[in-house]
Amino acid sequence: MYPDVGDPGVDALHYDLHLSWDPSQETLTGSETVVLRAARTADHLQLDLSHQLEVGHVWLDGRSVPFSHPGKDLVVSAPVTVGDRHVLQLSYSGTPEPVVAPTDRGDFETTGWTTTSDGSVWTMQEPYGAYSWYAVNDHPSDKAFYDLTIQAPKAMVGIANGRLTSRATVGGHTVTHWHLPEPAASYLITIAIGRYTETRDTGPHGLPISYWTPSDRPELVRRLRYTPQAIAYLESKVGRYPFPTLGILVVPSGSAMETQSMVTLGMESYNLSRDVLVHELGHQWYGDEVTPNDWSDLWMNEGMATYLAEANWTADHTAQTRGRILRGWNRIAPEIRAQYGPPADYAPGSFAEGNAYYIPALMWDTIRQRLGDATFWRLAAAWPRSHRFTSQDRHTLAAWWSRKCGQDLRPLVDRWLLGTRQPVWHSG
Repeated sequence: MYPDVGDPGVDALHYDLHLSWDPSQETLTGSETVVLRAARTADHLQLDLSHQLEVGHVWLDGRSVPFSHPGKDLVVSAPVTVGDRHVLQLSYSGTPEPVVAPTDRGDFETTGWTTTSDGSVWTMQEPYGAYSWYAVNDHPSDKAFYDLTIQAPKAMVGIANGRLTSRATVGGHTVTHWHLPEPAASYLITIAIGRYTETRDTGPHGLPISYWTPSDRPELVRRLRYTPQAIAYLESKVGRYPFPTLGILVVPSGSAMETQSMVTLGMESYNLSRDVLVHELGHQWYGDEVTPNDWSDLWMNEGMATYLAEANWTADHTAQTRGRILRGWNRIAPEIRAQYGPPADYAPGSFAEGNAYYIPALMWDTIRQRLGDATFWRLAAAWPRSHRFTSQDRHTLAAWWSRKCGQDLRPLVDRWLLGTRQPVWHSG
Protein backbone atom coordinates (compact mmCIF):
# COMPACT_ATOMS: atom_id res chain seq x y z
CA MET A 1 0.00 0.00 0.00
CA TYR A 2 2.86 2.40 0.82
CA PRO A 3 5.88 1.19 -1.18
CA ASP A 4 8.05 4.21 -0.37
CA VAL A 5 8.26 3.20 3.30
CA GLY A 6 10.12 0.11 4.50
CA ASP A 7 12.59 -2.09 2.65
CA PRO A 8 12.15 -5.84 2.04
CA GLY A 9 15.93 -6.29 2.04
CA VAL A 10 16.12 -5.78 5.81
CA ASP A 11 14.87 -8.03 8.60
CA ALA A 12 15.35 -6.04 11.82
CA LEU A 13 15.75 -8.22 14.90
CA HIS A 14 16.46 -5.79 17.74
CA TYR A 15 16.56 -2.02 18.20
CA ASP A 16 18.53 -0.52 21.10
CA LEU A 17 17.79 3.22 21.26
CA HIS A 18 19.49 5.77 23.53
CA LEU A 19 17.61 9.05 23.21
CA SER A 20 18.26 12.41 24.83
CA TRP A 21 15.65 15.16 24.57
CA ASP A 22 16.32 18.87 25.04
CA PRO A 23 12.90 20.58 25.14
CA SER A 24 14.33 24.10 25.24
CA GLN A 25 16.02 23.57 21.87
CA GLU A 26 13.57 20.90 20.67
CA THR A 27 16.60 18.77 19.84
CA LEU A 28 16.71 14.98 19.87
CA THR A 29 20.10 13.28 20.08
CA GLY A 30 20.12 9.58 19.35
CA SER A 31 22.52 6.67 19.53
CA GLU A 32 21.13 3.51 17.95
CA THR A 33 22.16 -0.11 17.55
CA VAL A 34 20.19 -2.35 15.19
CA VAL A 35 20.76 -6.08 14.98
CA LEU A 36 19.47 -7.16 11.58
CA ARG A 37 19.48 -9.93 9.03
CA ALA A 38 20.04 -9.30 5.35
CA ALA A 39 16.91 -10.56 3.61
CA ARG A 40 18.60 -10.46 0.20
CA THR A 41 22.05 -10.13 -1.28
CA ALA A 42 22.72 -6.49 -2.15
CA ASP A 43 25.39 -3.79 -2.30
CA HIS A 44 23.71 -1.75 0.45
CA LEU A 45 21.33 -1.70 3.41
CA GLN A 46 18.51 0.81 3.67
CA LEU A 47 16.41 2.07 6.58
CA ASP A 48 13.85 4.84 6.92
CA LEU A 49 15.01 7.99 8.75
CA SER A 50 13.62 11.50 8.47
CA HIS A 51 15.78 14.08 6.74
CA GLN A 52 15.26 16.36 9.76
CA LEU A 53 17.69 14.12 11.66
CA GLU A 54 21.31 14.56 10.66
CA VAL A 55 23.38 11.39 10.82
CA GLY A 56 26.85 11.77 12.30
CA HIS A 57 28.45 8.33 11.94
CA VAL A 58 27.45 4.85 10.80
CA TRP A 59 29.24 1.63 11.71
CA LEU A 60 28.53 -1.86 10.40
CA ASP A 61 29.90 -4.72 12.46
CA GLY A 62 32.23 -2.30 14.24
CA ARG A 63 33.67 -0.66 11.11
CA SER A 64 32.91 2.83 9.87
CA VAL A 65 31.05 2.66 6.54
CA PRO A 66 29.98 5.27 4.00
CA PHE A 67 26.34 6.27 3.83
CA SER A 68 23.99 8.69 2.13
CA HIS A 69 20.78 10.18 3.41
CA PRO A 70 18.64 11.37 0.50
CA GLY A 71 15.19 12.37 1.69
CA LYS A 72 13.87 9.85 4.20
CA ASP A 73 16.16 7.01 3.12
CA LEU A 74 19.32 6.16 5.04
CA VAL A 75 21.42 4.14 2.60
CA VAL A 76 24.41 2.27 4.04
CA SER A 77 26.95 1.42 1.35
CA ALA A 78 28.19 -2.03 2.29
CA PRO A 79 27.71 -5.38 0.53
CA VAL A 80 25.54 -7.91 2.37
CA THR A 81 24.66 -11.55 1.70
CA VAL A 82 21.20 -12.97 2.23
CA GLY A 83 20.85 -14.63 5.62
CA ASP A 84 23.85 -12.94 7.24
CA ARG A 85 23.40 -11.08 10.52
CA HIS A 86 24.89 -7.64 11.10
CA VAL A 87 25.12 -5.00 13.80
CA LEU A 88 24.40 -1.52 12.50
CA GLN A 89 25.20 1.47 14.73
CA LEU A 90 24.58 5.14 14.11
CA SER A 91 24.41 8.50 15.81
CA TYR A 92 22.11 11.34 14.84
CA SER A 93 20.54 14.59 16.07
CA GLY A 94 18.05 17.17 14.98
CA THR A 95 14.56 18.54 15.48
CA PRO A 96 12.04 15.81 14.66
CA GLU A 97 8.86 16.73 12.85
CA PRO A 98 5.71 14.66 12.34
CA VAL A 99 4.89 13.00 9.03
CA VAL A 100 1.79 13.73 6.96
CA ALA A 101 -0.70 10.88 7.36
CA PRO A 102 -2.31 9.29 4.26
CA THR A 103 -5.86 9.94 5.46
CA ASP A 104 -8.56 12.58 5.64
CA ARG A 105 -9.82 11.48 9.05
CA GLY A 106 -10.72 14.22 11.47
CA ASP A 107 -8.86 12.93 14.52
CA PHE A 108 -5.32 12.97 13.10
CA GLU A 109 -3.47 14.56 10.20
CA THR A 110 0.12 13.61 11.02
CA THR A 111 1.97 10.69 12.57
CA GLY A 112 5.24 10.21 14.42
CA TRP A 113 7.12 12.52 16.79
CA THR A 114 4.93 15.39 17.99
CA THR A 115 6.26 18.22 20.16
CA THR A 116 3.82 20.34 22.20
CA SER A 117 4.13 24.00 23.10
CA ASP A 118 5.72 23.20 26.48
CA GLY A 119 8.36 20.90 24.98
CA SER A 120 6.60 17.65 25.85
CA VAL A 121 6.57 14.82 23.31
CA TRP A 122 4.15 12.12 22.22
CA THR A 123 3.95 9.77 19.24
CA MET A 124 1.39 7.82 17.24
CA GLN A 125 2.68 6.33 13.98
CA GLU A 126 0.16 4.25 12.10
CA PRO A 127 0.63 3.35 9.24
CA TYR A 128 4.16 4.83 9.40
CA GLY A 129 6.06 7.69 11.00
CA ALA A 130 8.39 5.92 13.42
CA TYR A 131 11.16 7.05 11.07
CA SER A 132 10.52 10.61 12.26
CA TRP A 133 12.62 9.83 15.37
CA TYR A 134 14.81 6.77 14.73
CA ALA A 135 16.25 4.72 11.87
CA VAL A 136 13.82 1.85 11.26
CA ASN A 137 12.41 -0.55 8.73
CA ASP A 138 9.02 1.14 9.07
CA HIS A 139 6.78 -1.65 7.82
CA PRO A 140 4.25 -3.76 9.77
CA SER A 141 5.71 -7.07 8.59
CA ASP A 142 9.11 -6.48 10.22
CA LYS A 143 8.70 -7.09 13.94
CA ALA A 144 11.66 -6.67 16.27
CA PHE A 145 12.59 -6.53 19.95
CA TYR A 146 13.18 -3.13 21.56
CA ASP A 147 15.17 -1.54 24.36
CA LEU A 148 14.79 2.20 24.87
CA THR A 149 16.79 4.47 27.18
CA ILE A 150 15.34 7.97 27.42
CA GLN A 151 17.07 10.97 28.99
CA ALA A 152 14.98 14.06 29.70
CA PRO A 153 15.16 17.06 32.04
CA LYS A 154 14.64 16.17 35.69
CA ALA A 155 11.05 17.47 35.78
CA MET A 156 10.10 15.16 32.92
CA VAL A 157 10.03 11.41 32.45
CA GLY A 158 10.39 9.29 29.31
CA ILE A 159 7.78 6.57 28.74
CA ALA A 160 7.84 3.75 26.17
CA ASN A 161 6.55 0.23 25.57
CA GLY A 162 7.10 -2.78 27.75
CA ARG A 163 8.54 -2.93 31.25
CA LEU A 164 10.22 -0.05 33.04
CA THR A 165 13.44 -1.68 34.22
CA SER A 166 15.08 1.40 35.76
CA ARG A 167 14.43 5.04 36.55
CA ALA A 168 17.15 7.30 37.94
CA THR A 169 18.12 10.94 38.30
CA VAL A 170 21.53 11.53 36.73
CA GLY A 171 23.13 14.96 36.52
CA GLY A 172 19.85 16.87 36.55
CA HIS A 173 18.13 14.47 34.15
CA THR A 174 15.61 11.69 34.48
CA VAL A 175 16.84 8.53 32.77
CA THR A 176 14.47 5.63 32.15
CA HIS A 177 15.09 2.28 30.53
CA TRP A 178 12.29 0.28 28.92
CA HIS A 179 12.48 -3.32 27.74
CA LEU A 180 9.94 -4.84 25.34
CA PRO A 181 10.30 -8.63 25.66
CA GLU A 182 8.13 -9.53 22.66
CA PRO A 183 8.68 -8.47 19.03
CA ALA A 184 6.67 -5.48 17.83
CA ALA A 185 6.04 -3.72 14.54
CA SER A 186 7.38 -0.17 14.36
CA TYR A 187 3.92 1.39 14.22
CA LEU A 188 3.17 -0.14 17.62
CA ILE A 189 6.09 1.56 19.36
CA THR A 190 5.32 4.61 21.48
CA ILE A 191 7.34 7.25 23.26
CA ALA A 192 6.20 10.14 25.42
CA ILE A 193 8.28 12.65 27.35
CA GLY A 194 6.71 15.05 29.81
CA ARG A 195 5.51 15.67 33.32
CA TYR A 196 3.78 12.40 34.07
CA THR A 197 2.70 10.55 37.19
CA GLU A 198 2.53 6.77 37.35
CA THR A 199 -0.35 5.05 39.16
CA ARG A 200 -0.18 1.28 39.56
CA ASP A 201 -2.99 -1.23 39.41
CA THR A 202 -3.41 -4.99 39.08
CA GLY A 203 -5.37 -6.88 36.45
CA PRO A 204 -6.46 -10.52 36.04
CA HIS A 205 -3.88 -13.16 37.03
CA GLY A 206 -1.85 -10.50 38.85
CA LEU A 207 -1.17 -8.55 35.63
CA PRO A 208 0.91 -5.43 36.47
CA ILE A 209 -0.86 -2.31 35.13
CA SER A 210 0.50 1.25 35.08
CA TYR A 211 -1.47 4.39 34.29
CA TRP A 212 0.68 7.29 33.06
CA THR A 213 -1.25 10.55 33.29
CA PRO A 214 -0.15 14.20 33.09
CA SER A 215 0.84 15.29 36.59
CA ASP A 216 -1.53 18.27 36.45
CA ARG A 217 -4.49 16.05 35.51
CA PRO A 218 -4.76 13.52 38.38
CA GLU A 219 -8.50 13.14 37.81
CA LEU A 220 -7.81 11.27 34.56
CA VAL A 221 -6.71 8.18 36.50
CA ARG A 222 -10.32 7.53 37.41
CA ARG A 223 -11.18 7.21 33.71
CA LEU A 224 -8.62 4.41 33.36
CA ARG A 225 -9.62 2.32 36.35
CA TYR A 226 -11.90 0.17 34.18
CA THR A 227 -8.85 -1.45 32.60
CA PRO A 228 -8.84 -4.66 34.76
CA GLN A 229 -12.53 -5.29 33.98
CA ALA A 230 -11.90 -4.60 30.29
CA ILE A 231 -9.09 -7.15 30.21
CA ALA A 232 -11.25 -9.71 32.01
CA TYR A 233 -14.03 -9.21 29.47
CA LEU A 234 -11.68 -9.57 26.51
CA GLU A 235 -10.10 -12.67 28.02
CA SER A 236 -13.56 -14.24 28.15
CA LYS A 237 -13.78 -13.75 24.38
CA VAL A 238 -10.28 -14.13 22.92
CA GLY A 239 -8.16 -15.77 25.58
CA ARG A 240 -5.54 -14.70 28.06
CA TYR A 241 -3.90 -11.30 27.67
CA PRO A 242 -0.78 -11.97 25.58
CA PHE A 243 1.83 -9.74 27.27
CA PRO A 244 3.44 -9.70 30.75
CA THR A 245 2.67 -6.03 31.51
CA LEU A 246 0.13 -3.39 30.51
CA GLY A 247 0.29 0.39 30.55
CA ILE A 248 -2.15 3.13 29.63
CA LEU A 249 -0.57 6.42 28.54
CA VAL A 250 -2.63 9.63 28.21
CA VAL A 251 -1.33 12.25 25.76
CA PRO A 252 -2.67 15.50 24.23
CA SER A 253 -3.85 13.84 21.02
CA GLY A 254 -7.26 13.75 19.39
CA SER A 255 -6.96 10.05 18.69
CA ALA A 256 -6.08 6.74 20.36
CA MET A 257 -3.63 4.00 19.44
CA GLU A 258 -3.11 0.34 20.38
CA THR A 259 0.63 0.72 20.98
CA GLN A 260 1.87 -2.66 22.17
CA SER A 261 1.45 -3.25 25.91
CA MET A 262 1.41 0.55 26.46
CA VAL A 263 -1.86 1.80 24.99
CA THR A 264 -1.85 5.50 24.05
CA LEU A 265 -5.07 7.48 24.57
CA GLY A 266 -5.81 11.08 23.71
CA MET A 267 -7.14 13.33 26.47
CA GLU A 268 -10.49 14.05 24.85
CA SER A 269 -13.48 12.57 26.62
CA TYR A 270 -14.34 10.19 23.78
CA ASN A 271 -10.83 8.72 23.70
CA LEU A 272 -11.05 8.03 27.43
CA SER A 273 -14.44 6.31 27.15
CA ARG A 274 -14.78 2.68 28.08
CA ASP A 275 -15.65 1.45 24.60
CA VAL A 276 -12.50 3.09 23.15
CA LEU A 277 -10.45 1.59 25.97
CA VAL A 278 -11.87 -1.87 25.23
CA HIS A 279 -11.29 -1.34 21.50
CA GLU A 280 -7.61 -0.44 21.91
CA LEU A 281 -7.08 -3.25 24.40
CA GLY A 282 -8.75 -5.66 21.97
CA HIS A 283 -5.98 -4.83 19.52
CA GLN A 284 -3.44 -6.39 21.87
CA TRP A 285 -4.66 -9.70 20.45
CA TYR A 286 -5.71 -8.58 16.95
CA GLY A 287 -3.04 -6.20 15.67
CA ASP A 288 -0.29 -6.55 18.27
CA GLU A 289 0.06 -10.26 19.06
CA VAL A 290 -0.79 -10.92 15.38
CA THR A 291 0.00 -8.05 13.03
CA PRO A 292 -1.00 -7.55 9.37
CA ASN A 293 1.71 -8.41 6.89
CA ASP A 294 0.75 -5.42 4.77
CA TRP A 295 -1.54 -2.42 5.25
CA SER A 296 -4.07 -3.86 2.83
CA ASP A 297 -4.98 -6.09 5.79
CA LEU A 298 -5.63 -3.27 8.26
CA TRP A 299 -9.13 -4.78 8.49
CA MET A 300 -7.62 -7.72 10.45
CA ASN A 301 -6.94 -5.28 13.27
CA GLU A 302 -9.88 -2.96 13.12
CA GLY A 303 -12.65 -5.37 12.18
CA MET A 304 -12.21 -7.65 15.18
CA ALA A 305 -11.47 -4.84 17.65
CA THR A 306 -14.64 -3.08 16.51
CA TYR A 307 -16.66 -6.29 16.76
CA LEU A 308 -15.28 -7.04 20.23
CA ALA A 309 -15.73 -3.55 21.67
CA GLU A 310 -18.34 -1.47 19.89
CA ALA A 311 -20.61 -4.46 19.14
CA ASN A 312 -20.24 -7.17 21.80
CA TRP A 313 -18.93 -5.22 24.80
CA THR A 314 -21.43 -2.40 24.22
CA ALA A 315 -24.30 -4.88 23.92
CA ASP A 316 -23.22 -6.66 27.10
CA HIS A 317 -22.85 -3.46 29.15
CA THR A 318 -25.49 -1.00 27.89
CA ALA A 319 -29.12 -0.98 26.85
CA GLN A 320 -28.20 -1.38 23.18
CA THR A 321 -28.40 -4.79 21.55
CA ARG A 322 -25.77 -6.23 19.23
CA GLY A 323 -28.34 -6.56 16.48
CA ARG A 324 -29.33 -2.91 16.70
CA ILE A 325 -25.69 -1.81 16.58
CA LEU A 326 -24.91 -4.00 13.59
CA ARG A 327 -28.04 -2.89 11.74
CA GLY A 328 -26.78 0.68 12.02
CA TRP A 329 -23.43 -0.31 10.55
CA ASN A 330 -25.14 -2.31 7.81
CA ARG A 331 -27.06 0.80 6.71
CA ILE A 332 -23.88 2.83 6.18
CA ALA A 333 -21.75 -0.01 4.77
CA PRO A 334 -22.64 0.44 1.06
CA GLU A 335 -21.84 4.15 1.24
CA ILE A 336 -18.44 3.79 2.91
CA ARG A 337 -17.53 0.88 0.61
CA ALA A 338 -18.32 3.06 -2.40
CA GLN A 339 -16.50 6.09 -0.96
CA TYR A 340 -13.31 4.46 0.31
CA GLY A 341 -13.20 1.10 -1.47
CA PRO A 342 -13.40 -2.47 -0.20
CA PRO A 343 -11.72 -3.03 3.20
CA ALA A 344 -8.79 -4.99 1.72
CA ASP A 345 -8.45 -2.83 -1.39
CA TYR A 346 -9.03 0.71 -0.16
CA ALA A 347 -7.71 3.89 -1.69
CA PRO A 348 -4.18 4.43 -0.26
CA GLY A 349 -5.01 8.03 0.65
CA SER A 350 -7.96 6.83 2.74
CA PHE A 351 -6.14 4.96 5.47
CA ALA A 352 -8.18 3.73 8.45
CA GLU A 353 -11.57 4.99 7.35
CA GLY A 354 -14.86 3.39 8.39
CA ASN A 355 -14.67 0.72 5.70
CA ALA A 356 -11.82 -0.98 7.63
CA TYR A 357 -13.87 -1.03 10.84
CA TYR A 358 -17.57 -1.62 10.28
CA ILE A 359 -17.63 -3.78 7.16
CA PRO A 360 -15.21 -6.43 8.56
CA ALA A 361 -17.14 -6.37 11.84
CA LEU A 362 -20.27 -7.29 9.87
CA MET A 363 -18.26 -10.03 8.16
CA TRP A 364 -17.20 -11.47 11.51
CA ASP A 365 -20.80 -11.48 12.65
CA THR A 366 -21.80 -13.32 9.47
CA ILE A 367 -19.16 -15.95 10.23
CA ARG A 368 -20.34 -16.17 13.84
CA GLN A 369 -23.89 -16.83 12.68
CA ARG A 370 -22.69 -19.53 10.29
CA LEU A 371 -20.45 -21.32 12.80
CA GLY A 372 -22.40 -20.72 16.01
CA ASP A 373 -21.20 -18.83 19.07
CA ALA A 374 -19.18 -21.65 20.65
CA THR A 375 -17.10 -22.45 17.55
CA PHE A 376 -16.70 -18.81 16.54
CA TRP A 377 -15.33 -17.60 19.87
CA ARG A 378 -13.17 -20.69 20.26
CA LEU A 379 -11.48 -19.92 16.95
CA ALA A 380 -11.36 -16.17 17.64
CA ALA A 381 -9.25 -16.99 20.71
CA ALA A 382 -7.18 -19.68 19.01
CA TRP A 383 -6.13 -17.60 15.98
CA PRO A 384 -3.84 -15.13 17.83
CA ARG A 385 -2.61 -17.82 20.22
CA SER A 386 -1.68 -20.08 17.27
CA HIS A 387 0.15 -17.27 15.45
CA ARG A 388 1.81 -15.47 18.36
CA PHE A 389 4.09 -12.57 17.51
CA THR A 390 3.85 -13.09 13.75
CA SER A 391 2.57 -11.06 10.81
CA GLN A 392 -0.18 -12.65 8.73
CA ASP A 393 -2.40 -11.83 5.75
CA ARG A 394 -5.95 -12.38 4.54
CA HIS A 395 -5.11 -15.63 2.78
CA THR A 396 -3.53 -17.31 5.80
CA LEU A 397 -6.36 -16.19 8.08
CA ALA A 398 -9.13 -17.38 5.78
CA ALA A 399 -7.38 -20.71 5.15
CA TRP A 400 -6.78 -21.29 8.86
CA TRP A 401 -10.36 -20.51 9.86
CA SER A 402 -11.65 -22.72 7.03
CA ARG A 403 -9.49 -25.64 8.10
CA LYS A 404 -10.40 -25.32 11.76
CA CYS A 405 -14.16 -25.01 11.28
CA GLY A 406 -14.46 -27.54 8.46
CA GLN A 407 -16.09 -25.05 6.08
CA ASP A 408 -14.53 -23.13 3.22
CA LEU A 409 -14.87 -19.52 4.33
CA ARG A 410 -12.54 -18.12 1.69
CA PRO A 411 -15.24 -17.10 -0.84
CA LEU A 412 -17.18 -15.36 1.93
CA VAL A 413 -14.08 -13.50 3.14
CA ASP A 414 -13.19 -12.40 -0.39
CA ARG A 415 -16.72 -11.12 -1.08
CA TRP A 416 -16.71 -9.01 2.08
CA LEU A 417 -13.17 -7.68 1.79
CA LEU A 418 -12.60 -7.32 -1.94
CA GLY A 419 -16.02 -6.98 -3.57
CA THR A 420 -17.27 -3.68 -4.93
CA ARG A 421 -20.84 -4.52 -3.84
CA GLN A 422 -21.83 -4.85 -0.21
CA PRO A 423 -22.77 -8.48 0.69
CA VAL A 424 -26.01 -9.17 2.46
CA TRP A 425 -25.84 -9.27 6.24
CA HIS A 426 -28.69 -10.93 8.10
CA SER A 427 -29.62 -9.88 11.62
CA GLY A 428 -29.49 -12.90 13.87
